[in-house]
Amino acid sequence: MPLTHFLMLLAAVILGAALTLWVGLAAGLPPVAILLVALSAALLLHLGLRQGHDHRG
Repeated sequence: MPLTHFLMLLAAVILGAALTLWVGLAAGLPPVAILLVALSAALLLHLGLRQGHDHRG
């Protein structure tokens, strides 16, 4: 992957995270609620995309 594509991807992820936090906090959500939603989504993605890997070594 060229460096410019990597940097643009990194910038897009950071801007997306900042926008999500800004919208959530502006809507009055407590930061703990945003944290729990993010962790739950990460867990669901991890469990959903395992593709037969059982992590047993």
